[in-house]
Amino acid sequence: RGYLEALFSNANLTALHAGRDPLFGGGMPEPKEEFLSELIARVVEAKGFGMATDGDADRFGIIDTNGAYITPNQLITLLLYYLVEYRGFKGAAARTVATTHLIDRIAALYDLPVRETPVGFKYIGECMRKEQVIIGGEESGGLSILGHLPEKDGILACALAAEMRAVVGKPLTTILEDLAQKVGPVYSRRIDLHLDNVRKNALIERIKTAPPANPAGLTVLDVKTIDGVKLILSRNSWVLMRPSGTEPLVRIYIESETPELLENLIQTMKDFAAK
Repeated sequence: RGYLEALFSNANLTALHAGRDPLFGGGMPEPKEEFLSELIARVVEAKGFGMATDGDADRFGIIDTNGAYITPNQLITLLLYYLVEYRGFKGAAARTVATTHLIDRIAALYDLPVRETPVGFKYIGECMRKEQVIIGGEESGGLSILGHLPEKDGILACALAAEMRAVVGKPLTTILEDLAQKVGPVYSRRIDLHLDNVRKNALIERIKTAPPANPAGLTVLDVKTIDGVKLILSRNSWVLMRPSGTEPLVRIYIESETPELLENLIQTMKDFAAK
């Protein structure tokens, strides 16, 4: 509490919901787009920049000048680009198996290796302790960088996002558009299927032993089982299906190069799960 206010004490900063409130105003203490409508409205009105964290400040939410929510996948990618291009960082990039491959495309621009880990920041942290990692991140909203503690830090993420916005001098959405011109666009989605443990285990076993042969007409290039089952597909696409370790559900992560192909893959995987 108070760290972002202190960091930006020379800026025209307005703090929202910064006091102690164990009930979080009756809402969810998560910095996801659906819970940041007040911040989005304030940013659009002021033509400013929005930063949010969860209750213990290990996750982040970023709102660009136009009110667009910057997803964790997008911010991790943007920061990899920024740290290499503007701050001269060298090393590897680390991401979980569920995190965007847009990171891989930016890493390829600079001839950087990418480390893929199981889901959970403890695996990212382990990777960061073993070698020089520029940035490590996960799609659920955690990241850390070289020279910082190998643990997710939402305050750090917010500060870096604001620094990038000031140094580059462009809205983050514009920087994303510029990067898409260089490496191609990426569209990602996660869907949660609520299943009891019997159906959950049966679905995971089925995709392990008999995955869809040509999902949405794409070719399966590789199958990874680092955490769940991940199908690497043609046309810069992939699908990951993994069971939650804490809830009765299966999470399906999907990424592709066009919105239409993404929707086709989503429907294909829903149909596969419903059989």
